[in-house]
Amino acid sequence: MIRQTHSTDRAPGAIGPYSQAIRAAGNLLFLSGQIPLTPTGELVGGDVKTQTEQVMKNLRGVLESAGLTFANVVKTTIFLSSMDHFAAVNEIYGSHVGDHPPARSTVAVAGLPRGVDVEIEMIAVYGD
Repeated sequence: MIRQTHSTDRAPGAIGPYSQAIRAAGNLLFLSGQIPLTPTGELVGGDVKTQTEQVMKNLRGVLESAGLTFANVVKTTIFLSSMDHFAAVNEIYGSHVGDHPPARSTVAVAGLPRGVDVEIEMIAVYGD
């Protein structure tokens, strides 16, 4: 198996030419960036903490549907509309990834889809 597409109804479906996740090299799962959309595609408004909670719910849904948890995540990239959101996003993100967080990059970008304040993508590994 070179690559296998993975999708679930526990996170919003792809709104463009991408997959929710791709399993590759046998034991790696690459999760596409999630923004604060519900699984039915409704945009979650509110402050960046509320948006981040929805993003983490979406990521958890994709991970769990693949038989994984946040403990399997080895790399995360967080995209913010402003570095002013760093502390708030960090608080919510940290409450989900636990005591052994993955490697991570956080960057501020010029814009995110649908005008949201946060998008997060992950790479997870199967096994120990």
